[in-house]
Amino acid sequence: MSVNFDELLNAGCHFGHLTRKWNPKMAPYIFMERNDIHIIDLNKTAIQLDKATAALKQIAKSGRKILFVATKKQAKDIVAEKISNINMPYVTERWPGGMLTNFPTIRKAVKKMTTIDKMEKDGTFDHLSKREKLQIARQRAKLDKNLGSIADLTRLPAALFIVDVMKEYIAVKEARALGIPVFAMVDTNSDPDTVDFVIPCNDDASTSISLIMDTVCDAIKEGLNERKAEKDKEGDKKPVGKKAEKVNAEAGTEETVEVEEVEETQEATEE
Repeated sequence: MSVNFDELLNAGCHFGHLTRKWNPKMAPYIFMERNDIHIIDLNKTAIQLDKATAALKQIAKSGRKILFVATKKQAKDIVAEKISNINMPYVTERWPGGMLTNFPTIRKAVKKMTTIDKMEKDGTFDHLSKREKLQIARQRAKLDKNLGSIADLTRLPAALFIVDVMKEYIAVKEARALGIPVFAMVDTNSDPDTVDFVIPCNDDASTSISLIMDTVCDAIKEGLNERKAEKDKEGDKKPVGKKAEKVNAEAGTEETVEVEEVEETQEATEE
């Protein structure tokens, strides 16, 4: 799904920050200044968004995960709702320090959550005191709040998508340290050099965030659907291929037997 200029305009994607708060590195993406506010060039936003969605689609098609990070109030609910529909991990509460650079420790916390779930199912909980049950339940709720959406993330993500790189600077820093590409909505007060795929736009308005997330989710869905279609196609071909191999093998055996019979007949005739 490609977004046009008018859709970006109606969503308020063009509103930047006050001119005194700008980052000079964002100059190439700024169209003009109005009432002490920078106006973002939406033509460049559309171009950059197309580049980003094309890359995200390919990552999704390859079967790898994209981690979404949005802990600011305007974005967290929008991201949680939209990203849960495409089965991608996301962080909308506080970013756990070392989430990427100390990934094995995060995995241990996730395993702890799984262990508690197992205790509830196998009846271990029934043998605990009321106080112990309460403590474990609180611990489980805390883990779920912070790590619930990344429980299925068994290895480092292939990319990060960030709303507001200034707020999520720790996540950006960790991703860069590990060479993980960063996609981000970048406002006029941010440094675009820290991001691999810059989407210059308003990262404060819920309408702007919602439009960008819809576009990104559509691209990822396309990638996932193409991956599924290719897998189904391969699944249909495999049995036919095996059957053909079997027939060829059997035909080869029959031909060998026939050749051996002819050779034996010739030897008998010569004698």
